[in-house]
Amino acid sequence: MDEATFAAPLWAWAVVGAVIAVMLAVDLLSHRDNHVIELREALVWSGVWITAGLTFGLVVWLWRGGDPAVAYFSGYLLEKALSVDNVFVFALLFGYFRVPAGYQHKVLFWGVVGALAFRLAFIFAGAALLERLAWAGIVLGAFLVWTGWRLAVRGEPDVEPDRNVAVRLFRRLVPTEPRYHGGRFTVRVDGRRRATVLLVALIAIEATDVVFAIDSVAAILAITTDTFLVWTATAFAVLGLRSLYFCLAGLLRHFSYLRYGLAVLLAFAGGKLILAETPVGKLPVWLTLAVVMLTLSVAIGWSVLAARRERRHAGS
Repeated sequence: MDEATFAAPLWAWAVVGAVIAVMLAVDLLSHRDNHVIELREALVWSGVWITAGLTFGLVVWLWRGGDPAVAYFSGYLLEKALSVDNVFVFALLFGYFRVPAGYQHKVLFWGVVGALAFRLAFIFAGAALLERLAWAGIVLGAFLVWTGWRLAVRGEPDVEPDRNVAVRLFRRLVPTEPRYHGGRFTVRVDGRRRATVLLVALIAIEATDVVFAIDSVAAILAITTDTFLVWTATAFAVLGLRSLYFCLAGLLRHFSYLRYGLAVLLAFAGGKLILAETPVGKLPVWLTLAVVMLTLSVAIGWSVLAARRERRHAGS
């Protein structure tokens, strides 16, 4: 067991699960009328989710000390940063399916519920592999390094849901209506229950998120293999994904260099996993937190400066 882990009791898992369930219920009830999410509302909800995530980190600090808390904050920041890529793809998918603005929150809500379930399964599977197989860390580390390289050199991700295996299989097995029926996922037509385009869009988002879940869970496991810390950091970061989308969807083009920062973080996480299987051993958790914060600061600052230069050139 590394120094940033601890055996969380069953009641701690139950309490966190109850808190997450209550927060999701409040969010769902607050948006049950399918209204369009404006920037001000998105910023307020983003503040709520970020405050919840940071507050839990302070609870870990007071409860178990500095190392587990630093591991949690490192994982939380890393997952938050990686979720920006999710936001970009979600925007493309909503554009592809022409999802009305009033229904986007509903799709993202159930998408987040699915994302939490996928990540929980991947966390336990990944932690078990790293604990039982000595070479798993090297393989997972190499995968993250390759993922970081791919992210740095590729252009905008291609979003072609019609070529997605999950979407194609769903459309083949489930009768689908080629239009929207309000905010409903299914509708009865001629006595038969059929899926609407809104449900197809949700399937596309869930299928796309599986790939993101593999990358992000692998990266956080490079920080600590403690399943409680990894799960809570991931959950509190993912819970704010909906409000983050409505805050950033129209601004992502101004963060042109953020992708390179995320690539560096993925490669760093991969290198950390590989080094842990060598005589160098595990890197300290404070170093991970410092690298995450410095990399994000440089990438965001670089993007902002580049955007200002472009505006000056455009105005001259």
